[in-house]
Amino acid sequence: MSILNVENVTHGFGGREILNNASFRLLKGEHIGLVGANGEGKSTFLNIITGKLSPDSGKVEWCKHITTGYLDQYSTLEKGKTIRDVLRDAFKYLTDLESEMLMLYEKMADASDEEIGEMMEEVGEIQDILDTSGYYIIDSRINECANGLGLNEIGLDRDVTELSGGQRAKVLLAKLLLENPMILILDEPTNFLDENHIIWLKNFLKEYENAFILVSHDIPFLNDVVNVIYHIENCELTRYTGDYNDFERLYELKKRQLEQAYNKQQKEIADLEEFVARNKARAATATLARSRQRQLDKMDVITLAPEKVKPSFSFKTARTPGRMVIETKDLVLGYDEPLTSPINLIVERNRKIAVKGTNGIGKSTLMKTLLGIIPPFAGKVSRDQFVQEGYFEQEEVASDKTALDEIWDEYPSMTNAEVRAALARCGLTTEHITSQMKVLSGGENAKVRLCRLMLREVNLLVLDEPTNHLDVMAKEELKKAVSEFRGTVLLVSHEPEFYEGVVDEIINLENVSNKCV
Repeated sequence: MSILNVENVTHGFGGREILNNASFRLLKGEHIGLVGANGEGKSTFLNIITGKLSPDSGKVEWCKHITTGYLDQYSTLEKGKTIRDVLRDAFKYLTDLESEMLMLYEKMADASDEEIGEMMEEVGEIQDILDTSGYYIIDSRINECANGLGLNEIGLDRDVTELSGGQRAKVLLAKLLLENPMILILDEPTNFLDENHIIWLKNFLKEYENAFILVSHDIPFLNDVVNVIYHIENCELTRYTGDYNDFERLYELKKRQLEQAYNKQQKEIADLEEFVARNKARAATATLARSRQRQLDKMDVITLAPEKVKPSFSFKTARTPGRMVIETKDLVLGYDEPLTSPINLIVERNRKIAVKGTNGIGKSTLMKTLLGIIPPFAGKVSRDQFVQEGYFEQEEVASDKTALDEIWDEYPSMTNAEVRAALARCGLTTEHITSQMKVLSGGENAKVRLCRLMLREVNLLVLDEPTNHLDVMAKEELKKAVSEFRGTVLLVSHEPEFYEGVVDEIINLENVSNKCV
């Protein structure tokens, strides 16, 4: 039985068609992976099925009495609330029921026997709901989920407004999982999770009895948790049974079959056109020529989808610095209080180093401190005088500028054609180039920022979670670019498959952490 039906949905934005006559169904208990290249419309589709966007045409039908939960990483959290308060909000409907039950008990003092009988019946119904919903063990459920996602390490009594972006995302995810909706809708849930917590989430979703729709570019994660793939490409949605590896195999098979059918038909068309051209002028064969022309006119011509623009990344190398690019002496990270024990670190020229550790432990703080963006809490950071850094920040507020202006404002000496060519090399179309940064998808936005970085000569490349939002093809190309860069690299990533085989050293910041940020 379908619990969600999407029929013939068409939607466009700013003159660009995103979905064309797309259909989708979600069956009870299905674990669906929604995949596709950056900018193909995955987030748009999620916004349509959740009611945040209205399609231009078509219909979206939910089964009655269905509860849904949507992970929106950009939701705001109320100031003054602790992590525990937010997680307890997942059970608000149960606490409201308990309050209603207690109110009924109070009313019984002044009620008649008949009214008391009715109230007792209602109290019994509420009590059954509380018992079957596990209301009296919610604290243990909260602790279990918080521990799985690393929130206990942060402290459940922390004010949510003091948290980093990654920590806030974890809180929102934990709250959503505790709500246990009939349908989970998750958009890139692993972006802000470290390796251990990704494993916990993977195990949770594998055992999840209800249905979910998952958008992710993390292929190992997808393979472990989904049993159906919906692929969005060229405004169309196509269903494949199995995991991502099954989808890739079937997709390539379908692509080859279509190409073979196309080539066969093109030969047939060429033969028919040649016959018509050769025989239409001769009276003896004109009738046959007209017959072949009618055959051509009635033919359902196969068209091949245009090849996706493959991004190409590379970083310009500046002059060679000294042997010691960065050196720290008794460096302590922190803001109002110390976050780490003293760190003595030497970054040598042309070394590639990955920094790992739980979310909020201070990885981004370390990068910014090493670059001099924020001062150390204590200790000293020394950088070679010839260091020319390029910094990719984990999250950057999208501006009202177009992608073209975003690059042009920083490199005014470039011509319009040069800027467009640079952006196109990163896999962006003319439509993307002329769109505001704030309306681009997360992956398209990241490609613009990478383009900006690629145009600068650097000898120290600092990348803080550069693969967040990037599709599979873009990640592969970025990995290649980092590997080929002839300079020093400091890399923060939660994807071991991205940095393994590329870096020379892995630093675990947990070994020097006093507490989480």
